[in-house]
Amino acid sequence: MSNWSIDFAPLLPGPFFIGAAIAALVLVALLLWRRQRGALIRALAIAALLGALANPTLREEERESLANVALVLVDESTSQTLADRPQQAQAIRSVLEKRLAGIKNLEVKWVTAARPVDGAASGTQLFAELNRALANTPPDRLAGVIMITDGEVHDVPQSAAALGFEAPVHALLTGNPDEFDRRIEIVQAPRYGIVGQSRDIELIVRETGKTGLAGAAVKLTVRREGQPDQTLSTVIGRKTSVAMPFPHAGQNILELELATADGELTPANNRVVVAAEGVRENLRVLLVSGEPHAGERTWRNLLKSDAAVDLVHFTILRPPEKQDGTPINQLSLIAFPTRELFSEKIKDFDLIIFDRYQHRGILQMLYYDNIARYVEEHGGALLVAAGDDFAGKYSLQRTPLAPVLPAVPTGRVIEQPFKATITESGAKHPVTRGLPGTVNQVANADPKAEPAWGRWFRQVEVRPERGQTVMKGAEDAPLLILDRKGKGRVALLTSDQAWLWARGFDGGGPHTDLLRRLSHWLMKEPDLEEERLFAEAHGLKLTIERRTMEESVPPVAVRNPQGKTEETTLKKISPGLFRTTIDVERPGLYKMTQGELSAIAHAGVEDVREMSEVTATEKKLDPLLPQTGGGIFWTRQAGLFGSASASDVTVPRITMMSAARVMAGNGWMGLKDRAAYVTRGVKLTPMFTGLAALAALLALMALAWWREGR
Repeated sequence: MSNWSIDFAPLLPGPFFIGAAIAALVLVALLLWRRQRGALIRALAIAALLGALANPTLREEERESLANVALVLVDESTSQTLADRPQQAQAIRSVLEKRLAGIKNLEVKWVTAARPVDGAASGTQLFAELNRALANTPPDRLAGVIMITDGEVHDVPQSAAALGFEAPVHALLTGNPDEFDRRIEIVQAPRYGIVGQSRDIELIVRETGKTGLAGAAVKLTVRREGQPDQTLSTVIGRKTSVAMPFPHAGQNILELELATADGELTPANNRVVVAAEGVRENLRVLLVSGEPHAGERTWRNLLKSDAAVDLVHFTILRPPEKQDGTPINQLSLIAFPTRELFSEKIKDFDLIIFDRYQHRGILQMLYYDNIARYVEEHGGALLVAAGDDFAGKYSLQRTPLAPVLPAVPTGRVIEQPFKATITESGAKHPVTRGLPGTVNQVANADPKAEPAWGRWFRQVEVRPERGQTVMKGAEDAPLLILDRKGKGRVALLTSDQAWLWARGFDGGGPHTDLLRRLSHWLMKEPDLEEERLFAEAHGLKLTIERRTMEESVPPVAVRNPQGKTEETTLKKISPGLFRTTIDVERPGLYKMTQGELSAIAHAGVEDVREMSEVTATEKKLDPLLPQTGGGIFWTRQAGLFGSASASDVTVPRITMMSAARVMAGNGWMGLKDRAAYVTRGVKLTPMFTGLAALAALLALMALAWWREGR
């Protein structure tokens, strides 16, 4: 396509040329006013002179027209999957494809705005998707933007200036203007609670749409773990409180379900689940240290740093046999309150630790018997961190504690360098599984290789009678034995040199991880149970995990919210760990059972914001789109809802416009014709220079002289 134009490049500087033109006009006006003969011819001669000085050039451009670009954003967020909106959106797209294809010189780019991925902002982010599409679209070619959406857009800019382009933005709305929906809004919910107590959840039933039933009574079903369903009555728009009990430590779940109303858009957001952590009141630990030694403060520092632990610590500095004649009232030491601790208040403790303690008459045999019964009958926990004291004549094995201890000392103390290693059972047990530095954490490691932590130098040789040996030490002798006795738990650590790891000797070791896991396992922390079934949901993907000491596990029975049960098989991930992930069909509370173990998880919509408001609306886009010249169009009228198929849509006609400010009206929407082009070549031809200009000038001057001479 050729385009012609005239360019001027004056031979005089601009101010001089303008001054000469003004002087010429004054002279011509004077000649005409005086009616001098030859005035017009002189005017033509002056014009020819100015034309020559203006240096006109004929410009011929070879232009290639560029197509206008229309961006069409198709909203595929979660709310767009409700009812028959997917079919309606597809019908709108089909109509648009035909109409846009009939417009000449128009390129159409289809952009899908899907659900947000991990890390992205929640809700429908149509304008964020538009910005990404504009990165490859020249602004001077953008004819307009068309959005196929339900109007529930959560990133609408404040003004059209923030868009960064000047083109109309139109919205074709799916859904129906007379839709209504109900949902449960959680106003306040606990994140944690004390085990055995309950806390209140505050909620409001909201209604969106055009039914106007605010104040109507509705039914709520409350499901609590291990309890029958409870039905409550509440009123739309009124705050309601529901008690949430915390029967156990770890995650506790309560489900609320709102009865579905006739004609409601979707029941998908009629169900909410509140998950909160159950925590026990501060765990009380009694730490009794024998005679002072280098690692005495290791246990104390560890337990004092744990905010969930209340520690009572006694160190035996003055055994009974030490008699130096000092009167009792002159000693600054605190007397060991044996009767209060081991008789009156023993049940108040969650864990009793004996650190290098020897039976030297401080505790009566009755108190040892109380500790044994505290473990077996009352579910208490006992940890013995033994040194060479455990092998001597004052060993705790020679007291009534012997029936609950899992091993018997042989009387031998092994004194040689060794590295603690994880046994086959220890690789499965949560106390020792995956400790930092273990061989099984290194890829392609030699199974016989030593772990990457420091050495110890002393260990008591014992003969295991019960329990599980999870760590071994010198000469493969048991180093850490864990046992369940009656209702309680017992642990025996046959070396008193864990402090070497804490001091970083020979590279140190994971003393914090080991000792903290050990103490919390003894105090029955749910996350450290050897046999546990665990479930977690992300959207409609359900992950089931089984931790066990066995080599294989049976299938897991999964019961869905409708009561239907199906079995699924878990895959072995590592020693003692089995896992699988399954897709579930609908949101709700799922219960998994495997033998006597059970777990629950709530599968639902990951993007809660997306499902908080689902009725189609024009209100969110209305402040912005008219500023761009665009319009908002319902593609299905209210009267058609429920009586017409999803393919029956009304799409406004489309027209190209070049200079209009209003680009939308009743039944039509406009796209801006940008008339963009690219120049492929330019040809310049001088029009009034050289001999041609001189000849014209001389001819006109001669004609003027001839006219004056007559």
